[in-house]
Amino acid sequence: MEVEEEQRETMTNKVMCLLTDPGGTPLGAAMYLPQNAGPQQLQQMVNKLLSNEEKLPYAFYISDQELLVPLGTYLEKNKFSVEKVLSIVYQPQAIFRIRPVNRCSSTISGHTEAVLSVAFSPDGKHLASGSGDTTVRLWDLNTQTPLFTCTGHKNWVLCIAWSPDGKHLVSGSKAGEFNAGTLKQGSHQAIHLLFSFPCWMSDAISRNVRFTRQKHALYCFGREDITFFIFFKEGHKKWITGISWEPAHLNAPCRRFVSASKDGDARIWDVSLRKCIISLSGHTLAVTCVKWGGDGVIYTGSQDCTIKVWETTQGKLIKELKGHGHWVNSLALSTEYVLRTGAFDHTSKHYSSPKEMKKVALERYNKMKGNGPERLVSGSDDFTMFLWEPSVSKHPKTRMTGHQQLVNHVYFSPDGQWVASASFDKSVKLWNGTTGKFVAAFRGHVGPVYQISWSADSRLLLSGSKDSTLKVWDIRTHKLKQDLPGHADEVYAVDWSPDGEKVASGGKDRVLKLWMG
Repeated sequence: MEVEEEQRETMTNKVMCLLTDPGGTPLGAAMYLPQNAGPQQLQQMVNKLLSNEEKLPYAFYISDQELLVPLGTYLEKNKFSVEKVLSIVYQPQAIFRIRPVNRCSSTISGHTEAVLSVAFSPDGKHLASGSGDTTVRLWDLNTQTPLFTCTGHKNWVLCIAWSPDGKHLVSGSKAGEFNAGTLKQGSHQAIHLLFSFPCWMSDAISRNVRFTRQKHALYCFGREDITFFIFFKEGHKKWITGISWEPAHLNAPCRRFVSASKDGDARIWDVSLRKCIISLSGHTLAVTCVKWGGDGVIYTGSQDCTIKVWETTQGKLIKELKGHGHWVNSLALSTEYVLRTGAFDHTSKHYSSPKEMKKVALERYNKMKGNGPERLVSGSDDFTMFLWEPSVSKHPKTRMTGHQQLVNHVYFSPDGQWVASASFDKSVKLWNGTTGKFVAAFRGHVGPVYQISWSADSRLLLSGSKDSTLKVWDIRTHKLKQDLPGHADEVYAVDWSPDGEKVASGGKDRVLKLWMG
C-alpha cells in the first residue's frame, strides 16, 4: 500500500511529454519528465537523443508559445492536466546571436528623389539602393559614401536584387527596363549587378504616383569599359514588379533570373547571353510577384487571383494554385534566406570556385529544407494569406485570416519557423511557418506597414512604415524591442544585412539611413 502511494506521489511530480521537431516528427516515444525540468534540461535531453557531438542550442514551444519556465509552472499557469500528453516542439536555434539595432550610424544623402528599394549583397559587404531619380547607387559601407552611381534607367527604379553568388545585381524600373552591369572595384574584385523589385511596392506606388511612359528596353552596362548593350525587342511592355534569381545550389556561377511585369508575363533572362531565353505566359492580368524556388520551379502571383508554378527548361506550366478572392500581392518561401544567401553565412567566408560555392549552397539548402516540402505563403488584397505545399498539393494547407486591410508583404524567418506579414491595417502579424496558425500581432505603427525584414538568427523582426518609423520586434516576447524614429517621411524600403551587423532603410525623404546595434 505504501509502495503504491509512493509511486502515485512520484508520478504526480512528473508529466508525460512527447518531443517533436517543427514538422511534427516525434523524437522517440512519449516519456515521463519531472515537472521541475526546464528549457536547460530539455536541451540536454534533445542533444543526447539526437546524438549531437557538439551541443546545439534549442528553443521549446508548446502551442506556439516558447517554454521559458519549468514544466510544472507551465502546467499550473495553463491549468494543463498531468493525465494528458504534453506535446513539446524543439526548434534548433542559431548558434550566433544578432544584436538589435538601436541607433542610426549614418544618414547618407545622394538620391534626389524617394528611395524605393534597398538590398544588401549576400555576404553583407555591399549595399545597393534604387530611387525615383532613375539611378541605382552602390555604397561603400566602410566610409558610408557613394561608391558608384548606375544610370541608364528612364523612370523610377522600383526593385533591386543581388544574385546568390554576390556577383550580379539587377534593377527593374517603371519603364519596363532592366539595368545590368559589372562594377570593378580596385584592380582585382569585380561585382556584377542586377536588380529586383519588391512586389508590395509596385502596387503601393502605382496607386499613388503618376508615371510617364518610356520605351521598354533591357540595358546592360559595364563599369570596366563603360559600355552599354540595349535590347528593345525582348523587354517587358509595362513596369517590372519583381525579380528573382536562380538559386546558387542549382547553378553556379549564377546566370539566370526571372522577372515579373505588369504586362502579364514573366520572363527568364540569361546574363551571359544578355537576352530573354524563356517567356512564361498564362496569367490573364498583371504578374505582381515572382519567386524562384529551391526545387527549381518558378512561382508567379498575379492580379488574376492565381499563383502559377512553372518548370524552367521550357517554361511549361506545372500547376495552378487557386484560393484568393483578390490580387496576389506577395509570395514568400520557407527556404528564402538560404536561397538569397547561397553559400554565405554569418561567418562571411568566401569561396575560391563556383563549384565549391555550389556544393556549400546545396548543403545549406538541404539542411534548411530538411525532410519536408518547400512551403510557400501568399498575401493578398483580400486581407488573407494562404500556406501552400505546392510539391504535395495544389490546394492550400491553411487559410490565414486576421488582417483588416490588404496584405502587401509576407516573409518567412531564416529558420523557416515563422511567417511575418505586413499590412495596410498598420499591424505586423506573426504566424507558425509550418501550420499557418496565428501566433501574435505586433501593434505600434500608426500608418500602413510597407515592408519587413528578419535578423539572420530569426529572433528579431524589423518593420518600416508610412508613419516614418522603423520598429524592431522581439519574437520571443512578442513585444517591441526598439523604436527607431529618424526618417522625415514614409519609409518605403528596409533590409537587414545577412551578416546581421547593419540595417538599411530608405523612403520618401530621399535619404538612406544605416542602423547598428
